[in-house]
This record gives sequence, structure tokens and C-alpha cells, in this order.
Amino acid sequence: MQTSSDLTRKTDSFRVGQRVHFAGQPRRVGTVRYVGPVEGYGGDWVGVYWDADGQGKHDGSHNGMRCMSFLQEIKKVTIELLGKHQIEDKFSRFEELATASLSYLGVSFPGPRDKISSTLPNLKELDLTGNLLSHWNDISIICEGLPALTALNLSNDSMSPVILCMPQLSNIRLYNTDTPPCCRITYRIHIRILVLNQTGVLWDQMEALKDALTQVEELHLMGNHLRKITPMSSDFVQGFDTLRLLNLDNNCISTWDEIVKFSQLHRLEQLFLNNNNLNCISYPDCGKLDQLSNECGNGSQERSSVPFKSLRSLYLGGNNIEDLPSLDSLNSFPNLMVSITFLDNISLKDIRFSGNPVADVGKGGVARFVIIARIAKMGLLNGSEVGPQERKDSEIRYVRLVMSKCNGDLDEIRRLHPRFYELKKIHGLDDERPTTEASGPQKMASGLISITLKCVGASMGEKTPLVKKLPSTATVGKLKNLCLSFFKLKSVKPILFLEEEGSPLPILLEDDMATLVELGVGNDSTILVDELS
Repeated sequence: MQTSSDLTRKTDSFRVGQRVHFAGQPRRVGTVRYVGPVEGYGGDWVGVYWDADGQGKHDGSHNGMRCMSFLQEIKKVTIELLGKHQIEDKFSRFEELATASLSYLGVSFPGPRDKISSTLPNLKELDLTGNLLSHWNDISIICEGLPALTALNLSNDSMSPVILCMPQLSNIRLYNTDTPPCCRITYRIHIRILVLNQTGVLWDQMEALKDALTQVEELHLMGNHLRKITPMSSDFVQGFDTLRLLNLDNNCISTWDEIVKFSQLHRLEQLFLNNNNLNCISYPDCGKLDQLSNECGNGSQERSSVPFKSLRSLYLGGNNIEDLPSLDSLNSFPNLMVSITFLDNISLKDIRFSGNPVADVGKGGVARFVIIARIAKMGLLNGSEVGPQERKDSEIRYVRLVMSKCNGDLDEIRRLHPRFYELKKIHGLDDERPTTEASGPQKMASGLISITLKCVGASMGEKTPLVKKLPSTATVGKLKNLCLSFFKLKSVKPILFLEEEGSPLPILLEDDMATLVELGVGNDSTILVDELS
């Protein structure tokens, strides 16, 4: 604990446990741990434990600390923005204010509830990011005092883990008891968007708050070190009947079993799980879920609907997913792949896999075309549109890749490539494996693919791109030698990259023994020829 004196305010304005920041340094935030005398020094002192390491070593001579109420800061910010000549007019029209941002302004308590209500009756959006609020009863007072409030941002406020009580924020009656019944107005508070990023809030607190959040549609819990989802009295998260978007980015969730606990939120459409520690995905087995419910004594009331029945978008970037069955499991989510109309009736569904080993060819993952082929009806991959032509090309390339590797074991093909036979039928492809060993010109032609070769090496000079027909079974090493001949390159060690439509970066073809068909190089592919530096 470090000490800092307040030379201009009485110490009775501070209390132990209160959140404070340093005057003039709004992002230097801490918690009051002591208020009182210090032996050897005159007056009363305030002991503060600063949040950031290395920021508690202060002698107390720099302006001290301050705390401000919600309404004080509203008026202060308005004054600073408008100037003194417009203050009076603005103060007379606070009731018109619909949005307010008070980020990092030292708000530490709400002020009188009735004063908030009379001053800001139409405030709909409130940003209190990085302030000194920590007690949920203060948040309750603010919400009760803002009957029109629909969006509240408390990010970077260190919220208390203890929630004693919160009102049901969907039907609050606010009026003076002296007001005649005929003149009383009932206000409805609908908190639809609640942002609690980097507040230290865990799922326990959300369970305690859910009865107060009967209208919430978006819930943001980024960066809260969440590891476990802990439903209050069930194996699945219950309630949150209006929740459509749940943002759990940048947490510490490592097992998909924790995510399955959200599977009964029947209106959940968007689930953000970027930058967690997930290593696999699987669609819940309804039979196993029923068995789990029965074992817990909850019977059929526990699980009442199809898992993730409304989920439309899933964001999984920056995790540790490395297995292909995880990709295949996405086909089982009932609405994840349902088409929506967007830009000339193209079906778009956004799935994010960037930053996962399964999508990194350099780490043993698969190319973009394989992901597209294995996941049906996906229209966006990592933010890049998958058009009808790319989908068709990807699925044909994938089928040919599987045919080049299969050894006639039908059971193994069905197990390892669940969509293979479906795609083969869709595109009218036969089971013949491409080969240059077959006799006859037509057999030979069927194994040839057209490839565009482009030189991009700095020392290669300007070379006209070449279109060549090559056997699909040619190896990368063989193609490198051919490129030296085609472009008359000397003293160059070539490296090859596959340029894929929709992929932000070309894919290095580093295995000299791999064939073109094994790497998914299909008809009309483009190969970039560079030089090893």
C-alpha cells in the first residue's frame, strides 16, 4: 500500500474500498486501503493501492486525489465543450440529451437518484469506461435514475464480486410519493446492451444479475480472465431469454464443454470466442445432454431445445484448434450455415479461423479451399467473401485431393472426409484417381491441369507470366526445376507459393515431395515463383 495526501479536501470524503484516480492522471487508478493518521506525519492520510505496477511510489505532493459524481461530470463535460456563453442554454435542455460519454473522468458515485431522473430523462446511451465505480448498488441507482437507458458501458471499471441486490431493469416505477396517482408516470428501463469488458466480472456475477437483465440483447465480457462458466442451479445457462450476442473474446476458456453450457440460450445468434485457449469444437450430442440432465435429476425440464438452435455466426480466431473434425462439426449446427440475403443474394455466414493451427499451412494446417469444402454453405471465411465460383472450385479441388490420397478404403474415406461423397455427387466427379500412368491421350489429358506461373523474385527481372499444362501428380520439386527451364533462370534457388482467391497471403509450397493435387493445386491455379534469399 502506498500513501498520498490530499491537501485540498477533507479525508472524510474518502472511504476504504473506494476507487480513486490521481488528479490530472485519469488512467492512474487505485483502491483506497486506509484513511487516517500516519505516525510521524501531521494530519490524516489516504492509503491507496494502485492498479498498475510501479505507480504507487508517490510522496503525496501532486494535487492529491479526487472523486466526482455522475451528474457533476455530465455538467463539467458540457461546460468544457460549449464554453461559458452557451452554458445556460445547454443546462436548460439536459432533458434532450440522448448519449453521454464520461470515460476516464473520475466518476465514483451516482449522486441523488431523483436528481438523475429529473436531469436526464431521455438519456439512452451511457459510456462510463475507466471510471471509479465499483459497487453494483451505485450502478443500480444510475440505471433506476435513467428510465430511457438502453446501452451501458462499464469497461475498465473494477467491479465488486459482491452483488447484494439489483432491481429488475425492465419495469421501474419512478415518481415522488406525494404525486397524485393520476399523475404518476411508469418508466420502463430496457438495458439492451451491457458492456463489462476488463471489469474482472466472472460468470458468477452474471448469474446474480440475470434477473435484472430481462431485456439484454448484447452482453460483452471481453478480457475478464474467464475460465469457467458456472450456471447457478443447472448444467446449462438458463434465463437471458432475449440475449442475441455474447462476446467472450480475450478470455481463458480452454474446453468446449464450457461453451456447451450456452447451448440452451434459444435466441443466441452471435458468439465471439476469439483469443481464448480452445483446442477443439464439437456439436453437442443431444442424447448425451439428455443423459446428463437425467443424471443430475433435472429431467426433461433441464434441456428443452435443440442445442445452439439460433446460432448464426461463430468467431474462433486466435485459438488452438488444430483438428479437422472440429471443422466438420460446424455442419451440425442447425442454423450456423443458414443462408441470409446479402449483396445480390449471395449467402454469407462469417466464420473466423485465422490464428488457429488448423488454418495455418505452415503449422500443418489445411489450405483455405479445404476449409471451404469441408464446411457447407459458408459465405465468409476470416472476413473474406466465399463466392459461388470459389466454392465450386474449392470443392472440386478437395474431391480430387481426396481421390489422390485414398486407397479404396470406403469406411476410412467416410470417417476422414464426411462431405466427400456428397461433393462428388454434386459436381459429377468419378472415382478415377488422376494419373500419368494411364494409357491413351484422353486418359493423359484428364490428369493435366492448367497453371499460371508468375515470376516475382527481385533478381529475376521482368518475365511474362506463362500458362502451362502440367500433370496433377507432378511434385513441387519437379515444378521448381521446370520453372528454372521455363524462365531461363540461372544461379537461382526457387521457392513457390500458391496464390489463392480470398486468401490474404500466398501459401508456401515447401514440401518438394508433395504432388500438386495433394496440395490442392487445381485447374487455373496461379503459382508465384520467388527466390530463396
